[in-house]
Amino acid sequence: MTISEYLKTSPNGNFFLLAGPCVIEGEAMALDIASKIVPICQRLGIPYVFKGSYRKANRSRVDSFTGIGDEKALKILKKVRDEFGVPVVTDIHEAQEADIAAEYVDMLQIPAFLCRQTDLLVAAARTGKFVNIKKGQFLAPESMRFAVQKVIDSGNNQVAVTERGTTFGYGDLVVDYRGIPVMQRDGVPVILDVTHSLQQPNTGSGVTGGRPELIETVARAGIAVGADGLFIETHPDPSVAKSDGANMLRLDMLEGLLERLTAIRMTINTFA
Repeated sequence: MTISEYLKTSPNGNFFLLAGPCVIEGEAMALDIASKIVPICQRLGIPYVFKGSYRKANRSRVDSFTGIGDEKALKILKKVRDEFGVPVVTDIHEAQEADIAAEYVDMLQIPAFLCRQTDLLVAAARTGKFVNIKKGQFLAPESMRFAVQKVIDSGNNQVAVTERGTTFGYGDLVVDYRGIPVMQRDGVPVILDVTHSLQQPNTGSGVTGGRPELIETVARAGIAVGADGLFIETHPDPSVAKSDGANMLRLDMLEGLLERLTAIRMTINTFA
């Protein structure tokens, strides 16, 4: 079964989920997060992909945490896949990383700032892995069709687009929910990145802020307008997370949120 097929396997027509820590901090934490999310998603009929960056290249300051080592983190992602039987996704930042990461993961993610990098998109596509392209904070939804086409023209039709907010002023993001159906017209799944949409970047301290109290608000709206999938970064204790803690969902809050979002999706399906 391809990843494209897997994402459509919900028995009740539910959305799919990409979720996990912002960055792999260690094996025990990654396995613990997966062990909590997998049974929740199985119960609710949510096709689940474990998310974890093996390295963080886009950081505000040179002293920011970037990872525990590439090979070590990639091996942890593979262990999550092997132990829990779920696909895994990670970011890549340069073309030469595509083949390396593809040995360990099922889905390659293109960061929003890099969504126009042709060499990166082509390299990801040529691995044959599913490619998730995050929409640049600076791009109109209509423009993402060109990024998608780069992947398809490189011989890979396993591709999705992720909405993650649009730059609003210097230090905030807004989600234009009209963009979800607009990007769906290109024939690819559209994912809403709930937690990154609530970032407050470019703060004077050099540490990204966030509005995690609005996670459910943004997620509900995304499901209501028909997002195919959700992307949620989660951590047992965001206050000590080594990256993006300011906008992450506390892990013990995920189950209730997914239950409520599933109820919304089921209601919409009933009247579709």
